[in-house]
Amino acid sequence: MSIFLGFDAGGTKTDCVLIDSAGRLLAETRGGGANPMRAGFARACDVLGATAQQALAEAHRDADNVRAICAGVAGAGRSRVARRISSYLTRAFPNASIRVITDIELALNAAATEGPAVVIIAGTGSAVGGRNAAGQIIRAGGWGPWIGDDGSAYDIGRRAVKAALRTRDGVGPATTLGEKILLAQETHDWQVVIGRIAKHPDSVFPPLFPLVAESAIAGDVVAQEILASAGKSLAHLAASVIVNLGLQDQTFLVAKSGGVFSVASQVESVLSAELLRVAPNARIESLRITPARSAAELARKSLSASVAHGS
Repeated sequence: MSIFLGFDAGGTKTDCVLIDSAGRLLAETRGGGANPMRAGFARACDVLGATAQQALAEAHRDADNVRAICAGVAGAGRSRVARRISSYLTRAFPNASIRVITDIELALNAAATEGPAVVIIAGTGSAVGGRNAAGQIIRAGGWGPWIGDDGSAYDIGRRAVKAALRTRDGVGPATTLGEKILLAQETHDWQVVIGRIAKHPDSVFPPLFPLVAESAIAGDVVAQEILASAGKSLAHLAASVIVNLGLQDQTFLVAKSGGVFSVASQVESVLSAELLRVAPNARIESLRITPARSAAELARKSLSASVAHGS
């Protein structure tokens, strides 16, 4: 029986979905980050392969029966990234047709298969993509942690560490973030934390987001300001996409995706308030279907379309 794989590969986690030719869910698995620009190609391919093999094992299916794969990969907007990931998947699944797309393309399809829509991705990194009724697609952000990713978990964690150190140095307002960060890192020495950041910042900054959210709820003004700033940053990216697509006065969906939206916080409240000033008729909600499931459906439909075209 033909089976189909879908991947949603981001900076922190990779979700894999396996479905059959009728669209029935056979297995769902999760692995570590597989953004090649952050984890490296070797690590990204290892994660894709491991999550796929786990899904196949859980469903008691064989890799030879995989007929099509769609992988939404952060960083795949760079042609070199898409080619290398596609090459790996072709070798691992020789009987399957392979499609590698960006995380924005995947999230847009998950939000709405056609018509105007905007998606805001805020996980380890951040980016916004949109599509109008004419099918024009525009994106903003997604430039990586060194020069972009405003409003992401990475950005929030980085700002939290900076604020904590400013408090420690006596040049910033009081905050409880410092002691909480040290506790989370299981150390009393900031030099240890700085060393970990220098070696692997993705292992330190993004996981601090829930801690910042908890501190904000507890009344920490600095944490609240960090989250409000993140919400405004994401809103500015989304507003740029909305305006450039001419959607300001239209009714359309704005879908939120990513770990930053998995915890209720000021990020969402500020984001919504800012966006509704730009597009008062927008419907702001979370994705109703996971990107990985959407990828699997794209794989299944791509094969069906290919067969129909061939006949």
